[in-house]
Amino acid sequence: MTAERSVFILLTNTGTIFTRVIQSYTRAPYNHASISFDRELCELYSFGRKHPHNPLDGGFVKEDIKLGTFSKYPNTTCVLYELKVSEREIEKMKRVLKVFIRSKEKFMYNLLGVIGVALKEPVEFSNSYFCSQFVAEVLQRSGIKIWDKLPALVTPDDFRQSERMHLIYEGKLSEYQP
Repeated sequence: MTAERSVFILLTNTGTIFTRVIQSYTRAPYNHASISFDRELCELYSFGRKHPHNPLDGGFVKEDIKLGTFSKYPNTTCVLYELKVSEREIEKMKRVLKVFIRSKEKFMYNLLGVIGVALKEPVEFSNSYFCSQFVAEVLQRSGIKIWDKLPALVTPDDFRQSERMHLIYEGKLSEYQP
């Protein structure tokens, strides 16, 4: 019997122009996805802005809910989900994540992929991801299959709709208390 562990999926809405444009199409309340191995969200990873004031410079990022981009948008709303996984799946996810961390400068934000989701056509490039594609890819490469679709077609709202996600918190990110 393997011990049950958890990974956490954070969905956010900063209210930036970029998220408002995406939201006008998706009609979803949250349009950014991140993954963490701890409820405190100390180790939080995604694909997004590398610098808070430059939406065009995107890629693999270690996020901080108190500093960085989130600190520039104090009214950010969020929902946090817990996904039960095995110890082995956690080990696999951490191995996958190490590849991203080690080569973080190689990775770019997959803006065309976001457009591909809207067209229901996956747009995949080597070393290029958007936020929910990255989270879905980490899960899939670790043997966790939640949807019958490619990571390049997974949206943040797909996490919200999944029965495997257990709601932990919903509200302002700045008010989140682990």
